[in-house]
Amino acid sequence: MIPTTPVPAKDGIANPAPLGLCAFGMTTVLLNLHNAGFFELNSMILAMGIFYGGLAQVIAGIIESKKNNTFGLTAFTSYGFFWLSLVGLIVIPKLGWAPAASDSAMCAYLIMWGIFTLCLFFGTLKLNRALQVVFASLTILFFLLAAEHATGNGAIGKFAGYEGIFCGASAIYAGIANVLNEVYGKTVLPLG
Repeated sequence: MIPTTPVPAKDGIANPAPLGLCAFGMTTVLLNLHNAGFFELNSMILAMGIFYGGLAQVIAGIIESKKNNTFGLTAFTSYGFFWLSLVGLIVIPKLGWAPAASDSAMCAYLIMWGIFTLCLFFGTLKLNRALQVVFASLTILFFLLAAEHATGNGAIGKFAGYEGIFCGASAIYAGIANVLNEVYGKTVLPLG
């Protein structure tokens, strides 16, 4: 049920962080259910990557810029475009527009995202524990996926899938905690 009395925003702009965190988290969980071996890579994952993980996070990042939140702008727009680029890496070769990325190219791609995420993790040290868990586990996830591509070891990829489910779930928790804490005007779910 939607509350009849909206929670007033101090600057007149709603908090976009829950949208960005839930978009990232839900898309991450679904992709990593695939990585863990529960189902094949399919249109559901690609659609989530384009529309929720991709576009919704970019929108959240743009709203963060209106709130003068450089961290939120950088994180949400970057990971939104990460999802769009990942879908592109999967779809573009199938359309015949370019060859598929090699394992070494994917390794470089994932390492760059891991380094970027590690850098953002240091920004979370001034924020809350929930975001620290999201960014720490995401850093680990990128490096695990890079290791899978570097070694060809599917067991690493399967383990990365389970770690990615944890990462995505932690982002969903942080997003829902933001919503519930704001709606109720008190700590319903602690963020640390």
